[in-house]
Amino acid sequence: MDVIGKKVRLRALERKDMEDLRSFHNDPEIGNLLGGWSHPISSEQQNLWFDKLAFDHMNLRFAIDTEEDGFIGISTITNIDLKNRSAYHGIIIGKKNMQGHGYGRDTVMTTMKYAFEELQLHRLDGDIVEHNTSSYKLYVGKCGWKEEGRKRDHAFRNNRYYDRLIVGILKEEYMELCKEGGYWNS
Repeated sequence: MDVIGKKVRLRALERKDMEDLRSFHNDPEIGNLLGGWSHPISSEQQNLWFDKLAFDHMNLRFAIDTEEDGFIGISTITNIDLKNRSAYHGIIIGKKNMQGHGYGRDTVMTTMKYAFEELQLHRLDGDIVEHNTSSYKLYVGKCGWKEEGRKRDHAFRNNRYYDRLIVGILKEEYMELCKEGGYWNS
């Protein structure tokens, strides 16, 4: 089942997406903004990672598709904890010409809709490297997430340390955001 947003469609990742995804991962500008370790990966490594996805039911990874440009990135719901009804969420919009046009917001809103309304999760967690102001504005400014804490000097980028900002959203906050903001009504 695809998950349909206002601007994006979240679908299963396909092998045909792997080369684009690998290029996003290997892009130093994108890697600089991510919280995890970023290092070059080969086509073989990318395909081995993809092959393992078929057996991983606690980590969902969706291709982000648009009518205009097809596959533009990835949205994740990972570390799914069924007992506590929580998970981790993140996105990458890898095609730079598609950044800053509302695809990120629609991806986060669509992913939250799926996580809260279909999977019946109670909360989503995330983290943002403090110099990634675009992600902060997206999650906290536009999508209703709250900054819940900070890990000091957690990410080493460009020969200096940055804090990692811990963010999260509860299902009731998402529902209130939808009600007040009318995101799905317009």
